[in-house]
Amino acid sequence: MTMKFSRNTILFVFMIGTFAIGMTEYAVTGLLTQFAADLDVPVSTTGLLLSVYAISVAVCGPLLRILTVKFSPKPLLIALISIFIISNMIAATAPTFEVLLLSRLFSAIMHAPFFGLCMSMAVEISQPHKRTSSIAAVQGGLTIAIMLGVPFGSYIGGVLDWRLVFWFIAAMGVINLIGLMIVTPNIKQNETPKLKNEMAVLKNKNVWMLIAVIVFGFSGVFTAYTFTEPMLREIAGFDVTSITIALFLFGLGAVIGNFVSGSIQPEVLTERLIVAMTILGTVLIAITFLFMNPILTYVACFLFGAGTFGTTPILNAKIILAATEAPALSGTIAASVFNLANSIGATLGSLLLTNQFSYREITFVAGGMIFFGVVLMFVTHKIEDKSLFRVSEEAYE
Repeated sequence: MTMKFSRNTILFVFMIGTFAIGMTEYAVTGLLTQFAADLDVPVSTTGLLLSVYAISVAVCGPLLRILTVKFSPKPLLIALISIFIISNMIAATAPTFEVLLLSRLFSAIMHAPFFGLCMSMAVEISQPHKRTSSIAAVQGGLTIAIMLGVPFGSYIGGVLDWRLVFWFIAAMGVINLIGLMIVTPNIKQNETPKLKNEMAVLKNKNVWMLIAVIVFGFSGVFTAYTFTEPMLREIAGFDVTSITIALFLFGLGAVIGNFVSGSIQPEVLTERLIVAMTILGTVLIAITFLFMNPILTYVACFLFGAGTFGTTPILNAKIILAATEAPALSGTIAASVFNLANSIGATLGSLLLTNQFSYREITFVAGGMIFFGVVLMFVTHKIEDKSLFRVSEEAYE
């Protein structure tokens, strides 16, 4: 395959796109009050902007990818980012809450296929021993959005106007569109993907085990993460400035964890994932105790971010490498499952809080879910086809 631009340049362009999408997904969490005041709806109703997005990514993303499975990657990426730009322009000019919600639906539909295509192409343009790092690079745009884009969006929305946040995101989309048109290799598919062959992934035990780990284990992350801000207020006694610093450290940990895990070689992904999830589960169980000391609170937030996004690229890599039957669908499946876990975890956390569970009890449940995921990973390690993750000596040359 001939590439006019370097692998790093292509991955950087992909990161711009995932940064913009990550900012779209998460920036609204700091703008709910402004939405409620400007569009005349209760704050509780604005929560739909989060839940509808996550559910739409999980459900609609794979359906769109199935419908477009025969399209070449480059023109499809261009079409998807165009939908993204239009959706954020609609959000920036939304006269009513219903129109804003509709714009979120359009953004959500393109989320999983875009991430999936970027990750799949990143793997294709990389040597076997660099595939994990290429997936981490694509995921890196999302983690940087959490560290910088979300606080920036919240600040702009609070000081100026929330509509400017969506105009900024749309502008990032335009920059990404230009980059995709210029640097993305126009990969010619040797054989047009056949939906029947791609759907054979539904019989792949390796993939199903990983999906189970994410849905029943990793979703515990979102059970706790949903209430990070109120826990910082009530347990740590933090003010707005201290909370901002703590959330920044969460994002910093996310970025570092993401890129550190990207250096892990494919053949040891399972072992490293077991270690990472064990540490993450321990942090979640201990987090409310750590929040009782200001310094330890900052440390806990950093470790929470590092553990959460240090495991994500490993799980993504394992799904993409294991789903040999579905090179076109594997990345989209991975992105969709994580958003399903997001929705499940956040919903469970809300139900627990509604039923008078304390924050400490909620984090115990969250940590327990992570440890259940560790148990599933031990089972996965026993039954998975390890040849899928083995890299030959020649690949390092």
